[in-house]
Amino acid sequence: MSTVSERLAALRSAMRSAGVAAYLIPTGDPHSSEYLPAHYNSREYFSGFTGENSTLVVTLSKSALWADGRFFVQAEKELAGTEIELMRMGEPGVPTVEQYCAGALAEGEKLGLCGLTASCQLVRGLQKLLDPKGVAVVTLNLEDELWTEGRPPLPATPAWLLPAEYAGATPAEKLARLRKKLEELGCTAQMVGKLDNLAWLLNLRAMDIECTPYAMAYCFVTMDEAVLFMDSSRLAPEAAEELAACGVRLAGYDEVLSFLANYSAPQTVLAEPASVNYAVFSALEANPALTVKSLPDPLLPMKGVKNATELAHARECHIRDGVAMVRFQKELEERLAAGEALTELTVDEILHKYRSAQDKFLVESFGTIAAYGPNAAMMHYHATEADHAALERRGFLLVDCGGTYMDGTTDITRTYPLGPLTEEERLCYTWTLQSHIDIARAVWLDYCTGQMLDSIAREPLWQHLINYRCGTGHSVSFVGNVHEGPHSLNPRNQVVFEPGMVVTDEPGVYEGGRLGIRIENELECREKAVNQYGRFLCFEPMTWVPIATSPIVPGVLTREQRDWLNAYHRRVFEQLAPRLTGEERDWLAGKCAAIGD
Repeated sequence: MSTVSERLAALRSAMRSAGVAAYLIPTGDPHSSEYLPAHYNSREYFSGFTGENSTLVVTLSKSALWADGRFFVQAEKELAGTEIELMRMGEPGVPTVEQYCAGALAEGEKLGLCGLTASCQLVRGLQKLLDPKGVAVVTLNLEDELWTEGRPPLPATPAWLLPAEYAGATPAEKLARLRKKLEELGCTAQMVGKLDNLAWLLNLRAMDIECTPYAMAYCFVTMDEAVLFMDSSRLAPEAAEELAACGVRLAGYDEVLSFLANYSAPQTVLAEPASVNYAVFSALEANPALTVKSLPDPLLPMKGVKNATELAHARECHIRDGVAMVRFQKELEERLAAGEALTELTVDEILHKYRSAQDKFLVESFGTIAAYGPNAAMMHYHATEADHAALERRGFLLVDCGGTYMDGTTDITRTYPLGPLTEEERLCYTWTLQSHIDIARAVWLDYCTGQMLDSIAREPLWQHLINYRCGTGHSVSFVGNVHEGPHSLNPRNQVVFEPGMVVTDEPGVYEGGRLGIRIENELECREKAVNQYGRFLCFEPMTWVPIATSPIVPGVLTREQRDWLNAYHRRVFEQLAPRLTGEERDWLAGKCAAIGD
């Protein structure tokens, strides 16, 4: 197995042969996916960094990797011993990828990248700074040339359609809704590049991405038909027939570029630069029959607001998931009390046992994060066989996990006390819980954005001069990816919240080398009241799992926060108790016991 240094050396040799002075490798596949099929983990292969949302730039003399605040600690650890400089995105004095490339390249030099794995938006951002310097961006694919050692194949899992009884609408109904929106936007067609948007549009599911039930495919939608670019052998005959009845015809996945190049009917095509890759976008723009409109994908806000059927199923799904979480915690505590030697890996095993036994289970919604002690300071830490911690009878264990079922997707974090805690641990836990409760019990007028609501959650931590380098919460798909959109609880999110949106509530404290604490539920946005002042909205929990109360420092929670927590625990018991054994109900009753002053 070659080292990172050897891979970078091979990349530089290929760069010299291709005549490029820099090469950019984003975290990307042809569909701007957050979680990638293993085949497209090129940035990880060349850098050794296993996190998300990062970009590697390699010049002939140096290299740098950009990571966001969730991964600063992890990136420091994984890049140690390599030449790669860590660029902490958003920190003062840290250049953007575009600024770095502009500064590193001289007039007449070239920057290379793969046009299939780089979004059009990324390339446009580079060109904005590089064109004035006379630096060209050229499309190559050095990843395919160099990564031949143990590279996973392209995914091609069986594809199927989510029944309308779960999705709440047929593909034909969703296509009709999209076409109406395209007409409003002055378009006659759309190039759908994002897998989550395509999955929602056609109710299409597969397992091409680990923990994410999507199929690698494109879709070209016009007012008369839709062309789905995916190997037809992957679809069961009844699914293909259903799509055909909805006006969807199939073409090969690799035929998309030639199809766009040879398309002759005049169309005004909506294509979102952030979600359509540079190679496909370039093919659209090069065809004189096509007029391209760079607009946000209208499918994202459509699927961001869940319909009544999706919400009803998701609520039921969360109750079953809560049962699995209760059984997991009970077994974990009993085995620790018995003196068993358990590790972070054991946590994942127990969780999978109980979650996979639940009705309609498909797959974990993401790789379980079981992080003991200081490991929890890395927000997206993952234990491995080679690197994991043993659980001790002290401190905190953070568990962030979830499941995707035929009727919903869950995401939950609990921070469990395993024994004696320090005063710092108890205070940080209590402050985090205050933040969690404050946004959960918020009431606001219906003009409020995710940015505005995010501040409500942070205030209890800000009082102690603490912050977390991520959003407070993200949207969650229905039987899909755990990070969706367009809304989120985030300092940069300008989307107005509306009923039917689902978002996580997950504030935390992360102190490198010492501790990590996070408490997370999914929340459903609902209408609370309409009066002379307007329409007021609120959140209703979807997650029903007890929150540890023993670490709470007495006298810190306000009466309103304490009342919310006690009411939440009453609901947890009401929702889960009918599905538990007598012994489990007794255990849960103790965990849901009301707390006083």
